[in-house]
Amino acid sequence: MLDNTQLNKYKQQLVADFNSRTDYDRGRFYAPVADRLIEFARVQSGQTVLDVATGTGLVALAAAKKVGIEGKVIGVDISTGMLEQARQKQINLGLQNVEFLEADVEIVEFSDRCFDVIFCSLAICYLTDISAALEKWHSWLKLNGTLALNVWAEKAFPPSVLFREVAKRYGIKIANPNEPLGTLKKCYYFLHKAGFQNIEVIQEQFGWYFTPDSNAAEELWQINSKNVFGYQVFELSADELNRCKAEYIAEVQALPTTEQGTWCDASIFFVTAIP
Repeated sequence: MLDNTQLNKYKQQLVADFNSRTDYDRGRFYAPVADRLIEFARVQSGQTVLDVATGTGLVALAAAKKVGIEGKVIGVDISTGMLEQARQKQINLGLQNVEFLEADVEIVEFSDRCFDVIFCSLAICYLTDISAALEKWHSWLKLNGTLALNVWAEKAFPPSVLFREVAKRYGIKIANPNEPLGTLKKCYYFLHKAGFQNIEVIQEQFGWYFTPDSNAAEELWQINSKNVFGYQVFELSADELNRCKAEYIAEVQALPTTEQGTWCDASIFFVTAIP
């Protein structure tokens, strides 16, 4: 468990990271993964929906179209920059049935049994107390409501696994954000523990091949070192940081390849459950 100083530093870095993501929607999998999550939840007209850690509103805005004018969607996020993008898209789409709130999703409160559907897309790994969050969501859902979330598999994104391994050699321990819910067994365990029933978990693959040249290696270093699960490498001295980076870039370039390139596994679990 993080102490208050660590928690504040973590949340500040989290906000800084996501505020800087001006091209988030152009990411490889964010939109497709959001679309699949909407499909699994079977959102209906007239429903009241909460989108936890809504980001740029990919899920919230899609849900707003489905619930129609009789429904309501609330999207909550801690990042001002992400919400600015979400609100601009809302204006462009002319949607009146969605509201975006800037708040820490681990602190914000809602009434019991007030939502038909609660979404959390690619974000539960950023929460500091997953069990507590799931218990809250359980209480906020109507008894016939649906929780729909997705999580990356524990060993997804081998270049990020490698990044953490290289950092560890320099004394920097970086948590694997996909570890808490990264297996079928863990998904079922956490949901059952929070009181959920009728839990369904489906695994799908969103991986791709890439060429592990110097440009790709540099880009992967930038992605990982800017992330809240990676910025810890900047605790190193300048000399150690340079050596750590050089080691990582060399090892990325040495990854096994086929005629198609180097495979980047991006296995994901889509989870649905009811209170």
